[in-house]
Amino acid sequence: MFQLNDEVAEIRDWVHEFGEKEIRPHAAHYDEIEETPWAVIEKAAEVGIYGMEFWIQSFMEQSGLQLPVVTEELFWADAGIALSIQGTLLGFAGLTSNGTMEQIGYWGPKCFGEPGNLAMACWCMTEPQAGSDVGALRTRAVRDGDEWILNGTKVFITNGGIADVHIVVATVDPALGHRGQATFVVPKGTPGLSQGKKEKKHGIRASHTAEVIFDDCRIPMEYLLGGPDKLDKKLERARSGQSTGRSGGLSTLETTRPAVAAQAIGVARAAYEHALDYAMEREQFGKPIYENQAIAFKLADMATQIDAARLLTWRAASMAKSGASFDHAEGSMAKLFASEVAVRVTEQAIQIHGGYGYIREFPVERLARDAKIFTIYEGTSEIQRLVISRALKASHGK
Repeated sequence: MFQLNDEVAEIRDWVHEFGEKEIRPHAAHYDEIEETPWAVIEKAAEVGIYGMEFWIQSFMEQSGLQLPVVTEELFWADAGIALSIQGTLLGFAGLTSNGTMEQIGYWGPKCFGEPGNLAMACWCMTEPQAGSDVGALRTRAVRDGDEWILNGTKVFITNGGIADVHIVVATVDPALGHRGQATFVVPKGTPGLSQGKKEKKHGIRASHTAEVIFDDCRIPMEYLLGGPDKLDKKLERARSGQSTGRSGGLSTLETTRPAVAAQAIGVARAAYEHALDYAMEREQFGKPIYENQAIAFKLADMATQIDAARLLTWRAASMAKSGASFDHAEGSMAKLFASEVAVRVTEQAIQIHGGYGYIREFPVERLARDAKIFTIYEGTSEIQRLVISRALKASHGK
């Protein structure tokens, strides 16, 4: 049985209070205007929720549960605003997964900025022809003396174009597939870096999503994460047929999957709570609709599925913290189950609200739109099933 220690429980309550007071009241507004909620992010920075120190503490906390707990509370408040607060973490994770200590120390603070002078980071991997197929990336990085030249287009990038620090996965040797890729830092304002189309989305509309275009984008050698010696050795091993380990892109996704599961749980929990409150208050035929078994059983299933998803997520987070091997792809299991629970629970929340659930006056309409993204980004449900099935096959007979 997982039990939060006192410190993590206190942080959970603190973040929950912030979400309730500073995020939820603005959720419908930013969903409607589809703009980055800078004012809310500024308040998060002022109290310490948006900042490198807090998120390093969350990553380093010994039980491994602080990150999913904090994430759940932020997304319980609102997914779009929460992703605007947490979107920088994906770029930051790409930096910490691939960079040297010197690079992390230099670029880490630039990912967040400080109150009054906010900054953002983003993770640039997905391309028009390469979503789940990481090995098909076409963005090229070509070495030119002591510099690199990047050309290509990235799509569906959270904070893309507005970020101060772009962490970019590009192909150095196309013949090697994902083994021929490297990760680079491209700061805002670099010549050849530009924002393409900003996407108008079904959900999470307070979060900025856009194309990022690299057109003869020239960066110094030291912007290669991990350094040239590490890359040269990796390429040499790949060309000789030796293992090079996980790609930079895949390793970053592995570290974030339990956090994405926690995002989905936050949305599902919010929808469940709204539905429960409505069912207790809404009367039909002289009694609250909760007294109808059909409604009560829906809520029972919703609560059970949310708890099961949370336990899978906490298990994966705890395993990752302890260094345990994901022999059965436990991180993918958590992400798969939690994301699909979020879709089911939000749909049932609308059903319980009846016609009111379909109009924007009631938040479950927005929550259902937000929930769908979790079955798509950072690995679709189909890809998670592929990862899990391969892990099961590999572990068979052990």
